[in-house]
Amino acid sequence: MTAAVVARPALDRPVRAPLGRLLVSELRWILRRPRTIIAIVLLSLVPVLIGVGTVIAGNANAGPGGDGPGSLFTILIGNGFVLPVLSLTLLLAMLLPLLGAMSAADALAGESNHGTLRGLLIAPVSRARLLGVKAFGVGTVVFIATAAVALVGLVTGVILVGTDGLITLTGNTLSFGDALARIGLSVVWVTFQVWAVAAIALAVSAFTEHPLVVMAATLAGALVFAILTVIPQLDWMQPYLLTTGWTSLTDVLRDPMPWDGLIDSTLKAACYLLIGLSVAYARLSTKDG
Repeated sequence: MTAAVVARPALDRPVRAPLGRLLVSELRWILRRPRTIIAIVLLSLVPVLIGVGTVIAGNANAGPGGDGPGSLFTILIGNGFVLPVLSLTLLLAMLLPLLGAMSAADALAGESNHGTLRGLLIAPVSRARLLGVKAFGVGTVVFIATAAVALVGLVTGVILVGTDGLITLTGNTLSFGDALARIGLSVVWVTFQVWAVAAIALAVSAFTEHPLVVMAATLAGALVFAILTVIPQLDWMQPYLLTTGWTSLTDVLRDPMPWDGLIDSTLKAACYLLIGLSVAYARLSTKDG
């Protein structure tokens, strides 16, 4: 009798699922989706296509008349360490944010569409922890894709293009270790920028049951930002637009490397990230299913 009375309060306490098990379960669920694997593989093929095209173009333009502008594509010839940065620069314009939006759409809107979100909301997990687990899954997918692009770009650049070191836009040659550090910085910086986009997509995902709406809203937002950047009368808005700082990625190929653009873009992305997660939590805290 006494034992039963003593054990009763322990049974009345809510059972909280271990955070580690939630994170592992979320990653297992995400990485088993065929569309996620296919998207990462297709993005990883972009550096290979760029490398093959660079080799063909380099052979075709070999000779006295092969001069070109001092662009990333031009310095890529014989400079394989530039390929990861070039690939990330091109993919940051649309495809990597689209991957972040797709993952965010599956995280909440997809779960709601399949009827599984209601079960998650009534589980012994707080809404903040649920959002944190979903955001962790989305962020991990983005990081894996970005790192895969950089790794494939590095290997492809060394094999197909060749390199004696990282030749910067200012003409200096960096060592192998410095080149890897610049590429690693590019991966971290690009990942954080895409996280900001994914956070906004996660907020949209919390308001709808249709994943396509999330992806369409993200693409529409990217197009609107692109239009706003080319209208001279709206120059005052550019410091507040997330995409205006994405061209700063090429600063990692300068020596000495300017930090102003990279830091400013990071702070701007942090604001978008905070706003997106706050809106998502505000909606999720009042959502029933």
